[in-house]
Order: sequence, then structure tokens, then C-alpha cells
Amino acid sequence: MVTKKLTAKTAPSATLAKNDTPATEARKKLAPHEVVLSSNIQNTIGIQSWGKFAGDISSQALADDLDVQTKKVQDGDMRPIEGMLYRQAKTLETIFASLARRAAGNESLKQFQVNLSLALKAQAQCRSTLEALAEIKNPRPVSFVKQANIAHGPQLVNNGAQPLPRTETFESEPNKLLEADYGQRMVIGAQGQTVGVNQAVETLAEIHRP
Repeated sequence: MVTKKLTAKTAPSATLAKNDTPATEARKKLAPHEVVLSSNIQNTIGIQSWGKFAGDISSQALADDLDVQTKKVQDGDMRPIEGMLYRQAKTLETIFASLARRAAGNESLKQFQVNLSLALKAQAQCRSTLEALAEIKNPRPVSFVKQANIAHGPQLVNNGAQPLPRTETFESEPNKLLEADYGQRMVIGAQGQTVGVNQAVETLAEIHRP
């Protein structure tokens, strides 16, 4: 009796262990916040929610296939992206044609405007999708244009000039001259050169002398 109970309890777990893949085991080790931050898991849930028309979808198989396709794009294979954009453009073209025909059959002005507006939006989105596809197939060449700065009047234009180091100092021209004549500066108490006296001033001093 004990052996049968143990066998019945362990059989389901053994079956689950066989069905588990390495990716499943890796996800079991993820913390809840890591699951929420995983773009692969988040997009798997989104695709599964919107893809119910296909029936019961295995989230594990969907996550594994999505991860494989993502790695192909990361390795530089852009063919899946090109095919996706072209198919989306064709779908948008079908939406445009369907809404345009529906607008043509409307007798009410309000319904006509609604359907025609939606049709034109689908047409514009189709064009944008094809433009994105063309950009991937034929990337635009990158051009480098040298900047031309034109100054009029007292303006300072600094186009690529190297900044001066902060340690460099500037001295005014008078300071440099003083440094050059440092040995010839006037010293207090030194013998100065005799300067002649104005004779007219000397004569007036003699007249008024008591």
C-alpha cells in the first residue's frame, strides 16, 4: 500500500521533468522582478493574448522560438524584418481598400467621413511601412558637412580652436618689461644721478633770499 501511494505521487512530477526544457529550468530560477523585466517573456505573453485565434499556444514553445528569431536579427540577419514589414504593408493595403469600398457604399455623410478617414490613415501607415523597408534595404549615405561660421562686427568665432590649459598664465606687457629690467630697479638709499637745476628758478630764489 505504501509503495503504490509513493508511485502515484511521484509519477506526475517525473512526467513534468521529462517535458521541461533547459529554457524552462532557467526561467524557474528567475525572480519575479526578473520575469517582469524580461522582454522575451513579456512579448511572449502579449503574442499569446492576441493570438488566441490560432488555438491553444504553448507559452514555452512560443518563448523559445521568439528567442531564436531574436538572436538571428541580432547576428545581422535582417531578412525576417524585411519579410515582416512587407507583409504588414500588404495587410495595410488590404485594410485601405476595404475601408475605401465601405466608404463608397455609405449614404450617410458621417459614416462616409469615418470610413474614408480610416482608409486614408491605413494608406499613410502602409506608405510609412514601405519607407522603413526601403531604408533597411538601401540605407542613406551619411554625409559630413563642415561648419562655416561667419561673424559680422565685433563677434568672436571659435570653430574647433583648442582650449588653453588652465595652468597657463598671461602677463601684461608692462610687467614683462619690469621683469626684464629687474636688476636696474631703483633701490632706496642708493646713489642717484645728479639732475641739473633750472637757472631761472635758482635766480629768483637768490633775489628773495633774506
